[in-house]
Amino acid sequence: MMKKRKLGIIGGSGLYKMEGFEKIKWKKIKTSWGPPSDELLIAKIGNEEICFIPRHARGHKINPSNINFRANIDAFKQLGVTDIISVSAVGSLREDLEPGKFVIVDQFIDRTFARNKTFFDEEIVAHVSMAKPTSSCLSDCCESALNKLKIKNKKGGTYVVMEGPQFSTLAESNLYRSWNADVIGMTNMPEAKLAREAEIRYCTVAMVTDYDCWHTDHDEVDVAMVIKTLMQNAENAQNMIKEVIKSFKEFSADKDPANDCLNTAIITDQKFRTKKTIKKLKYIAGRVLNKK
Repeated sequence: MMKKRKLGIIGGSGLYKMEGFEKIKWKKIKTSWGPPSDELLIAKIGNEEICFIPRHARGHKINPSNINFRANIDAFKQLGVTDIISVSAVGSLREDLEPGKFVIVDQFIDRTFARNKTFFDEEIVAHVSMAKPTSSCLSDCCESALNKLKIKNKKGGTYVVMEGPQFSTLAESNLYRSWNADVIGMTNMPEAKLAREAEIRYCTVAMVTDYDCWHTDHDEVDVAMVIKTLMQNAENAQNMIKEVIKSFKEFSADKDPANDCLNTAIITDQKFRTKKTIKKLKYIAGRVLNKK
């Protein structure tokens, strides 16, 4: 039987708070992995309670490589989050994905190299499948919400995750285009991998702020160019999220690959798992590690 669903929102560049919610409370959460990016916002719309975290912190103080992705996901798990909508600012690698358009991502190419990418880095080893890294039920729900709001969107797309914080060289941008990737950003890996390890359903809505430097009109991507589109995107993202909250439970998650994926992922013999490590993983993997 599927447990009660609860939505978590991860806000990217430009999305640092949520407007129009009731009973808003910022809560400090401690995790085994250190502090999350910020306090978590717990808020209600109608009967639905949601959790929100700005991944760069309020005021945009954390660069992509220094985000504590593990703590963010663990904090969501502690608060009972079962479904995550990750909202991210990205550059476009395609002419038809213009600034202001939203892309509901279904694949990633992970080019990051300076980040902790797993909860299972000590003593207990687990290998989860990432063949289908996003949740189709959440993707369908986001598409429905965007269409209802008449926000331009594309369902399906590949997101190249680069290390940053610098933007791409022209050669890199053209390389990613040759791979038929759609958008490029700096934050959704290892976030998506960690959500899968935590058995949380995950969906990325990528908000295009600019064409990457391959485009002759955008060969010098700079922050000032991005800000105006970022603010409009953030307003649209908040409206989308409010629609998603109303309807996400109507989209069945029964066959999602994140459901119970740890059942077949942990390879370490039970007799070698210490109490210390099991305690560290209690929110992420307690469901399987505490089985007798």
